[in-house]
Amino acid sequence: MYVVGLMSGTSGDGVDAALVDITGRGRALKARTLAADTLAYPRSLQQRILSASVSGTVADVCHLNALLGEWFANAALHVIRQAKILPSDVALIGSHGQTLHHLPHGIHAPGVGAIRSTLQIAEPAVIAERTGITTVANFRSRDIAAGGQGAPLTPVAHALLLKHARRARLVVNLGGISNVTYVPKGGHLSGVQAFDTGPANMVLDSLMLRLTDGRLLMDRDGKLAMKGQVDSRLLGKLLAHPFLSKRPPKSTGREAFGPDLIEELIAIQQQRKLSIEDLLATCSMWTAKAVGTSRRWISGEIDEVVVGGGGIRNRAIMSHLTTVFAPVPVTTFEAVGWDSKVFEAVAFALLAYQTVTGQWGNIPSVTGANHPVLLGTIVPNGPRWRESLPAR
Repeated sequence: MYVVGLMSGTSGDGVDAALVDITGRGRALKARTLAADTLAYPRSLQQRILSASVSGTVADVCHLNALLGEWFANAALHVIRQAKILPSDVALIGSHGQTLHHLPHGIHAPGVGAIRSTLQIAEPAVIAERTGITTVANFRSRDIAAGGQGAPLTPVAHALLLKHARRARLVVNLGGISNVTYVPKGGHLSGVQAFDTGPANMVLDSLMLRLTDGRLLMDRDGKLAMKGQVDSRLLGKLLAHPFLSKRPPKSTGREAFGPDLIEELIAIQQQRKLSIEDLLATCSMWTAKAVGTSRRWISGEIDEVVVGGGGIRNRAIMSHLTTVFAPVPVTTFEAVGWDSKVFEAVAFALLAYQTVTGQWGNIPSVTGANHPVLLGTIVPNGPRWRESLPAR
């Protein structure tokens, strides 16, 4: 089955799209990427998204939901054209959408207790209408309704696509937030452990944007961080962040590592007269050590660390990860046959496939849900949408 996966992370820099050919079920499932690309947001749109996640009005969110639906639809059509096939050849789109806010621990409501919630936008009805393809979206909400945190959801894809018969792997994703998945030998879902570990590109990119008055969006390849010196006093303070010592299941986002933290870091930088290079070097080390804290909750031996996400291009983080996990070897998704940048898009193609073929998409021991559930909301392309799906 041809499925397009769509994903935009917490950095809000664009839509990653992957056209994936998926066959089989369970541990016999196979997937291969036919085309993949990123449709970058213009800077003005990225700023709208980041602002809306902090202080957006209902009107802002309403308009962005429809606008991003158009962007996601265009990204899907782009990779379909890239593969030289027709939209009618594609059975399904799985869209993660753009996260605006994530409240996995809930806010107390009188009479009902703490209500957990999450909000991803990019209207799936727009995607289905523009592409003519049945679209599955809103994956996180069902897990939250079942008592989970709605994250992380990619561990199913990690276990099915990155398993190794003889090696237990710690899969690390360096997106806006870093997260890990422990995949035991053979990839048995019963042994999978996964959770967010904390800061990654979101902090580093936000610092660059703020400290250069919007001129630079990132420390490309970690060049500035590589020139800096880690400030041990600041690093000690950062390693005391309460999220790092919280037991899984746990997930986080901009609410913990967003604007308030950035302003605090800049105030500390100015107070101690740290250079941009030193601040970035310290936060890069923080990212690596935060990932390293995962070992206290992993019950099995780790034979190999496999790193994906946009952060693999940051040489400072990758160098620190090698040191943190030594002597365990650290490698990349590319080295095991997958594109780091678009793997999460592949994962949401796979989750959409799981849903329409009647297979659970969450791992309750990972998210904290009370039971496994079918994830997502299905927006059919028409009354005969099931005819394009494989027989169960």
